[in-house]
Amino acid sequence: MLSRYNVVVIEEALRAAAPSPAVPAADDRAAWGAIRQRLGDSQVQEIVDRAETAAQQPLEQLPATLYLEFARNGEREGYEEPVRRRRERLWSLALAECLQAEGRFADALLDLTWAICEESSWAWPAHQRELTDLDRPIIDLAAAMTALELAELDHLLGQHLKPALRPRIRAEVNRRCLTPYLTRHDHWWLHGAGGRSLNNWTAVCNAGVAGAALYLESDLTRLAEILARAMPSLDEYLATFDPDGGSAEGPGYWSYGFGYYTILAHLIEQRTGGRICPLDGERLQQIAQFPLRTLLSAGNFVNFSDCDRHVSLTGPHLAFLGQRLDLPGLSWLAREQPTGWREHAITWGLRGLLWQPPDHTETRWQPARHDWFSGQQWMIARRDPSDPDALVLAAKGGHNAEPHNQNDVGAVIVHTRGESVVADPGRGRYTRFYFGPERYEHFVNSSLGHSVPVPNGHAQQAGREHAAFLLDHAADARQDRLSLELKGAYPPEAGLDALRRTVSLKRDGPRGRVEVVDQVQFAAGPGSFESVLITFGQVVEMAPSTVLMRDHRGALRVTFDAQAVTPRVELMEQVDLAEGPTDVRRVVFGLTALAAEGTIRLVIEPA
Repeated sequence: MLSRYNVVVIEEALRAAAPSPAVPAADDRAAWGAIRQRLGDSQVQEIVDRAETAAQQPLEQLPATLYLEFARNGEREGYEEPVRRRRERLWSLALAECLQAEGRFADALLDLTWAICEESSWAWPAHQRELTDLDRPIIDLAAAMTALELAELDHLLGQHLKPALRPRIRAEVNRRCLTPYLTRHDHWWLHGAGGRSLNNWTAVCNAGVAGAALYLESDLTRLAEILARAMPSLDEYLATFDPDGGSAEGPGYWSYGFGYYTILAHLIEQRTGGRICPLDGERLQQIAQFPLRTLLSAGNFVNFSDCDRHVSLTGPHLAFLGQRLDLPGLSWLAREQPTGWREHAITWGLRGLLWQPPDHTETRWQPARHDWFSGQQWMIARRDPSDPDALVLAAKGGHNAEPHNQNDVGAVIVHTRGESVVADPGRGRYTRFYFGPERYEHFVNSSLGHSVPVPNGHAQQAGREHAAFLLDHAADARQDRLSLELKGAYPPEAGLDALRRTVSLKRDGPRGRVEVVDQVQFAAGPGSFESVLITFGQVVEMAPSTVLMRDHRGALRVTFDAQAVTPRVELMEQVDLAEGPTDVRRVVFGLTALAAEGTIRLVIEPA
């Protein structure tokens, strides 16, 4: 545990170390010459061309009224997009200058960096809402990332920057991040202030602030104080992962949060000469393998909660972990991701040049037949891990107050031929309303937008108490099975005495099958009961006992007892997803009559 390092031990480690830099500065012409050679002339020319374009572009304007858009109408993109473009341009200019070291882009870097230093707030409007209080700056994800980006810019180009710029960077990072970090106790992400649960913010914000300090803070006593604050907070971040290394936030936020944890861990290890190593230990090995264990097929991952349907992980992060932790599966996965200098900002763009998988080609990494995350009750079952087109089932229990929660207790994904034909809708478009009191009115956050039961027309409720109770979990060569009591996920008005869901992947037959069995008992008389499957594909055939669902490549045939169950399809048009408005279909299987108790059994097979 990092918290075992008190401030005295940390300062001793800092003073004893004679560290080599974590990343090479532009003055290390041998290192940058090797980078230039590896890139090749055509890529170097592309980089220079991009920098020349960036140098000629007018500075993106950030007026106060644009900042207020989020507070006024709930929209984030109007302010966030030009801010991101500024950071992307900063990386383009810095990279070209590091490769050429001719001073061609010094003025453009001065103008852009000075403008970033003059931004009234580095925090996103979604996390501050009103115009900034200059005497009480907010440290959020964007502020922390900006601090680290400016610190790495200073490290990279050093004396190549205009003389007044370096002290300005230090003054702004200190005012906005380092001093508030040390002197205030209202940063909810640091230790859960205000009773809020920790999540990816804890890793990102600590990494941004403490990482910037590792570059910029010359007072080793003060630097030790900052690290002594960060380390126990990082321990608390690691404690958010379940006992098997799972993240209820999903692979996307694993990549974001644990990616920044890895960056800070590497900086600390380098700065202390290996005396403090936050990546050592079995726990880190577990957490690092989460994306491998949630892999459905090449490029597709289990996407419960606010996780994008199409997740792109950070290739340099996977490459570094693969070698640092001796996990060749991560090296393979790194090669499957877009990597290199095209990462969007300095922090990951730089590591895209430096953290690369081994040159030799490995065969496709093969996942396990069965993965189970006991704390969050996620089961991933693969009929044949050696076949990339084979049937895969993902199912979850958990509770409805998880980080980036969606009310999805009992949800399932059924994946075949590289597609989730029975799908999780993933992440909605982030607005003020998405994270406000109206959150569970959004289709993707409501249980009505997930493949879960609907008793008496009622959706699940939010809150830690609305949870699944694990009845049984088993896996062998024949089948994998998860059985959950879901009654607790629904409100009392649903009138439930019991609601048991059993999902299983059976490996017999030519291509295997998934079974979903929902058994309901109502407490006071007959009620209505439905089981729902969500799809982005088409329902191309409906017969008395069969529904055929088809996406671009994959297709599933769902069979049921036509005497007891009636199907219907509901089209949800232009659902507001992160990837843009998208049509979604609810395939609803309902008991044909009101009943005091009943069973819906769906057999789902590749078609």
